[in-house]
Amino acid sequence: MREIPETLNDIHVLVVDDQADVCRGLKRLIGTTGCQVGTASSGEEALAELRDSPFDIVITDIKMDGLSGIDLLHEINREWPEIEVVLITGYGTIDMAVSCLQNGASHFITKPFDNEDILTFVRRAGYRILARKQRLAGERQYRSPRIIAESPVMHAVLQQVEQVAPSGIPVVVQGKSGTGKELVARTIHNKSQVRDKPFLAINCAALPDSLLESELFGYKKGAFTGAHQDSPGLFQQADGGTIFLDEIASMSLSFQGKLLRVLEEKVVRPLGSTEDINVKFRLIVATNQSLQRLVEQDDFRQDLFYRLDVFKIQLPPLSERKACIPSLAEYFVERNAPDVLGEDIPIPEISPAAMRALEAHHWPGNIRELENTIKRALVVCRGDTILPAHLGFEKANG
Repeated sequence: MREIPETLNDIHVLVVDDQADVCRGLKRLIGTTGCQVGTASSGEEALAELRDSPFDIVITDIKMDGLSGIDLLHEINREWPEIEVVLITGYGTIDMAVSCLQNGASHFITKPFDNEDILTFVRRAGYRILARKQRLAGERQYRSPRIIAESPVMHAVLQQVEQVAPSGIPVVVQGKSGTGKELVARTIHNKSQVRDKPFLAINCAALPDSLLESELFGYKKGAFTGAHQDSPGLFQQADGGTIFLDEIASMSLSFQGKLLRVLEEKVVRPLGSTEDINVKFRLIVATNQSLQRLVEQDDFRQDLFYRLDVFKIQLPPLSERKACIPSLAEYFVERNAPDVLGEDIPIPEISPAAMRALEAHHWPGNIRELENTIKRALVVCRGDTILPAHLGFEKANG
């Protein structure tokens, strides 16, 4: 069984209850998922916490003095509609549960509550929120994608992108972590005949099979705990556009079989449904491993490999395209300076010595490491010039 990364430490949960022992118990329980958990003893305190810090999930008692859980739900729906709210009560009825769900709650639990029910919801909601954040971040970062190619090897990559983009055939983008695989995938989409259709990306390594299946295939109401309404998966949402599956090599063999069926039959069956739905999309996948080698090791299905291995683009590490470093570095300064320094602060220049240091560095983390280095330099730079000392290298060059 493949390991699931501990990604839920980026999920922030607020527990709201006027009973201190309940808050403490839920904080310990939910903390076992890796989530960051805060507490509030009243609805008013919860609102203050929400205005002071970002939260993804709120778990609140309904019956509290002052601002009730229902009132808190309404305030959250008005100010932070993206937050998922769970209501807990010792006075639950079917009618109350239906009313809460109709008013925007994601889940409803009655006391004494089942610990596993709460943990299941938090895990599912957490992974769902992470997937949504990832897609939104990708859309912001790559709204106007541009591959910087100043070396022969990258000119060859651009030529491959131009060749394959109009075709609609599957593409495998292979390269080490941080080399820009998603940017290449988005560029292929933006140069294709379906550029006006959605581009939807998901990191297969970040989700367990159950969550990956619900994200891609969708689900029917009641398919699992927390499934309070039908939800179309990414295969449906693509609607003739492009699906990008990052880190496809992390997908389990059993799930690979389900993906193969979708590619062969062009249908999906949402979780909890008995009917197939026709889908149409262009598939681009990315991997930092050789799929051929994984097939030989029986870690990747041979039939799926031959379905995918139609056109492969190999991205070189940054150490093999150092001619791109000056343009990349200047691009990252321009892109990140407004966020790091502020809109009204002049954008610093990279000194010749700092540029030589950047070109001499090995860059094991590739382009992602380069961008992070530039961000750090912008933070510590106090003037209008980035110097070697601002780069954070143990021994700056030149």
